[in-house]
Amino acid sequence: MDQAYKPNNKNNNRGLFKTKSELISMKSRKFSDHAFKFIVYFFGFLAVVPLFLLIFYVFKKGLAALNLELLTSLPKPPGLKGGGIINSILGTLILMILASLISIPFGLFAGVYLSEKKGLKNTKTFKVIINMLQSIPSIIIGIVIYNWIVRPMKSFSGFAGSIALSIMMLPIIINSTAEVLNLIPYSLKEASLALGVPYYKTLLKVIIPAGFPGILSGILLGVARIAGETAPLLFTAFGNRFLNVNPGKPIDAIPLLIYNYASSPYDDWKTIAWGASFVLTCIVLILNLLTRIGKRNEY
Repeated sequence: MDQAYKPNNKNNNRGLFKTKSELISMKSRKFSDHAFKFIVYFFGFLAVVPLFLLIFYVFKKGLAALNLELLTSLPKPPGLKGGGIINSILGTLILMILASLISIPFGLFAGVYLSEKKGLKNTKTFKVIINMLQSIPSIIIGIVIYNWIVRPMKSFSGFAGSIALSIMMLPIIINSTAEVLNLIPYSLKEASLALGVPYYKTLLKVIIPAGFPGILSGILLGVARIAGETAPLLFTAFGNRFLNVNPGKPIDAIPLLIYNYASSPYDDWKTIAWGASFVLTCIVLILNLLTRIGKRNEY
């Protein structure tokens, strides 16, 4: 009886004490883990440092040029000191609003389609097309819109610029909408349909509202993406030194003003370009912060 209940000291000792080779293997794994963590953090820090240096330099030069006249007055002719960027600020707001009005409805419908029909072959092809559209350089989009809209109309316009920006914004809204709706539990849709709610009302009143914070984050991310674009506007909106709120005519934007003023030989124009860079950076940072806040409130 004693022999039957006698514990196996060999097995117990193996569970409590490690052999020398096992200890060496454990230490090597811990060392490898800490080494790779250090490498990841180190290169991540190196990637972030240029960003902070760039933002610091823009804030340093931009704050020195920032004043009330810069934000409330029109540009002055070359050789005259002073002037502002109010025409560019209003033009940027008009372009972003028009681009959002064009891209948001199409982006929502396409995102809902990708989420609801994700098992179809056409959906996979559609995803590939959306990803290809997102990877097209912005200057190519500007040239295409120039040939499609500007040349037939024989005039640059804010409409052409907003269409170019909406094309750039569209893939971001589609992908973010589809990804957010895929995270919503299928039981919500089943419960709504089981109560006799039509399919379209289930989408409009149950599914989309449940994913609204994430959808809004994607929209804000798309707006932040197009806020600083210059290349497509060179071929479409063209720019305007006067205060113009008519999107049927050439319209100015902050990126266009920065591009033109930074390449000019006048020091006062370069100072205004730094102030405009500061304003544009603040707009993009605010939009990105709102996006992060919206992602925290996702379903």
